[in-house]
Amino acid sequence: MSHADFCQSHWPWAFMAGPKFGPFGRAGGPPPWVKFMFGGPPPRAERGEVRYLILDVLSERPRHGYEVIQAIEERCHGAYRPSPGTVYPTLQMLEEMGQVQSKEVDGRRTYELTDAGRTELEAHRDEVEDAYRRFGADAEGPAAPEQFHQTAERLHRLFRALGSAFRHGTLNARRWADIQRVINTAAEKIEELLQDK
Repeated sequence: MSHADFCQSHWPWAFMAGPKFGPFGRAGGPPPWVKFMFGGPPPRAERGEVRYLILDVLSERPRHGYEVIQAIEERCHGAYRPSPGTVYPTLQMLEEMGQVQSKEVDGRRTYELTDAGRTELEAHRDEVEDAYRRFGADAEGPAAPEQFHQTAERLHRLFRALGSAFRHGTLNARRWADIQRVINTAAEKIEELLQDK
């Protein structure tokens, strides 16, 4: 039995899209069931929005690039995570504009807000708050659709990684058992959270 036949017999839902889908993956984006369940692609910040989100998290304290990414994701409660390819060029642009300044701290480049950056942030505070509301940053309010999009995208990446490992024969029985334990534990915790009203 081929890998594809095995996957189709054990995970038939993974082949609902037809032969181009393949086990756990589909070239060109998430499979149709993701779009059906969650209504579209994962969320992205509007053009220029990331700039103000970066200024906002740097207003709290100096951070290096990865901390900027993490801080924005936390403020958006996981609904949006800017990519390094977006954040680092924007940090460079902000530094050239004099709105942030950087220095080496423990071998890492750390960025902090300048007075010009604070002035720019305050001038665009409404856009920052609008962005956070759009990404469901109000923890007490209802979940935003963007949060479901982000979760769908992460699940899609997980299935693709599992499918790739299976097809290349890098999943032995012990590793697969470890993965199953992690997934089962996560599923149980999620079910508990859903039942917690």
